[in-house]
Amino acid sequence: MGDEKDVKQDVWVGFDLGGTKMLAVILDENLKPLGRKRRKTRGHEGVDAGLERIEETIEKAFKDADIDPARLRGIGIGCPGILDLKKGIINEAPNLGWEDALICDYLNKKFNVPVVLLNDVDAGLYGEFHFGAAKGAHNALGIFPGTGIGGAFIYEGKILQGNGRSCMEIGHIQVIPNGPLCGCSRRGCLEAVASRLAISAAIAQAAYRGQAPYVREQAETDLSNIRSRLISEAVEKDKVVKEIVQNAAYQIGLAAGSMIHLLSPDKIILGGGLAEALPDLFKKGVKSGIEDWIMPSFKGSYDVEVAKLGDDSAVLGAAAYARNSFQSENAPEGATVAS
Repeated sequence: MGDEKDVKQDVWVGFDLGGTKMLAVILDENLKPLGRKRRKTRGHEGVDAGLERIEETIEKAFKDADIDPARLRGIGIGCPGILDLKKGIINEAPNLGWEDALICDYLNKKFNVPVVLLNDVDAGLYGEFHFGAAKGAHNALGIFPGTGIGGAFIYEGKILQGNGRSCMEIGHIQVIPNGPLCGCSRRGCLEAVASRLAISAAIAQAAYRGQAPYVREQAETDLSNIRSRLISEAVEKDKVVKEIVQNAAYQIGLAAGSMIHLLSPDKIILGGGLAEALPDLFKKGVKSGIEDWIMPSFKGSYDVEVAKLGDDSAVLGAAAYARNSFQSENAPEGATVAS
């Protein structure tokens, strides 16, 4: 009798589609992970091949969980890029080389369940809000430095979104007038001075000048090899690396201070590999920038925390968002359903 009841329980898929990897997790009704599959993305493999790869990854996650896909109730997908949340379309994903990918429609037809699409940082903060460092917050601001710098905001349990699109592009706030050129073609964006890519570029220059011998020994000046793990190691060995990371975190803090003036979050969550690899250093730098910028009346109104869920933040958040979207009594505004 117990086995029969178990078969009837719903399961959900949380999917994190990044620029270098994809992760599918099968979760039960309480969003407890049951099985997973991680795969590398293949850069610029094309939309059709990419969507087939996503389908295969979900199927492999079901095999890992040893669960019949017929139990699936819905899919939540967190994805970077320019998204049409109403239609469930990835308009542009530069890291993947995709344009106009009908991801929700594709997965709906393959698995015969509703599908919801949201920004990957929105998904990550939503996961932290329900299960991690932002749990219990009234308002939560998420800042996730990576190749770029993503932002997200949750107000009373709801993700702040535009009309059919994600927002909170904190990485494209100008922090240095006429500063370094950003990938968006504008100058002085936070992303151009404080993303993990910008930090790696500054460290590569230091290595080239002979100021970071440990980095030069391990990676020479190859940006692709100067990633979070190496940076966290080099902080203890090359003084200049610590200074570069501290300065980047400080710049993020200045931008976060402006967000505090606008939104008054009670929790600020720092995510991404570098923040999680160097939690104390990164948090200290961000807090220093905030405290140097905010007005006295806002001091003491917020906590700065590092995300707790790691790679699972986005998949848990995407699955939770799907579950809440497809249970009408809990449906958040702006829920995207393809069915």
